[in-house]
Amino acid sequence: MHTPDLFLDAHATLGEGPVWHPRRRQLLWVDIQQHVVHVTDPLTADDRTLDIGEHVGCVVPASGSLAVVGLQSGFAFVDLDTGAIAPIHDPEAHLPGNRFNDGKCDPAGRLWAGTMALDETPGAGALYCLDEALTVTRKVGGVSVSNGLAWSLDETTMFFVDSPTCEVAAYDYDRSTGDIANRRVVYEFADADGFPDGMTIDREGCLWVAMWNGSKVVRVDPRAGRAIETIAMPTSRPTSCAFGGEDYADLYITSASNMPDAQRARQPLAGGVFRCRPRVAGMPPIEFAGGISLPS
Repeated sequence: MHTPDLFLDAHATLGEGPVWHPRRRQLLWVDIQQHVVHVTDPLTADDRTLDIGEHVGCVVPASGSLAVVGLQSGFAFVDLDTGAIAPIHDPEAHLPGNRFNDGKCDPAGRLWAGTMALDETPGAGALYCLDEALTVTRKVGGVSVSNGLAWSLDETTMFFVDSPTCEVAAYDYDRSTGDIANRRVVYEFADADGFPDGMTIDREGCLWVAMWNGSKVVRVDPRAGRAIETIAMPTSRPTSCAFGGEDYADLYITSASNMPDAQRARQPLAGGVFRCRPRVAGMPPIEFAGGISLPS
């Protein structure tokens, strides 16, 4: 059992999507409902925010000072130094009641990110892929709350969470084309576990899954189809996790504070970012392969 420490008392409303930025040695994450991207220094815990101006579901590093974000209005570039934003494409311009949620880059540097309805209408979202040429492809339809993504160490399998299913699904994955096929379930959570949210993969090929309303992060071996470790959290709504630090041995865990007042009063650390060091390290994140030059 690992005990997480409070890394940043952020009071985030809906903290999400942590990702380590290898070149900047910083933690990037978002507060979806506050419309901001956080850029956090792990040594000083200095936390800088970029006001995006709308729901921002995910952020991933790109070339230079750029990152890519998934917004209510689609994909966009953001300059982490200046805050300048350049829209890329909105695949759901016809669905103004949807927004992007979790997203992550695959081994080839494509950004995969899914959408969901603001009112969480079942099946209203989809999973999309943004490639190096800035072309967007719809990969999975009928998604309710698109969440965690990860790829196996041998780069042949993609793992995906649609939270209300309470499942971790796996797909055959072709790195050269980005094609996926043959969906199957590799792990199913019990009702008492809460809902699977964001996730990451470690150097042993196991998945770490944040459990919304479950007060824990669960380590799952997708090959054996079993849970093998648990991190107990001091708040009921952990949202996602990512390995970072110089050796990728620090596990950062985001959380949310958007809960009823009475519940929130019992959880003073809700909305914080937590950190622990499990016995296993994680993998370096993949940066988005495409890019542009934004005006300074």
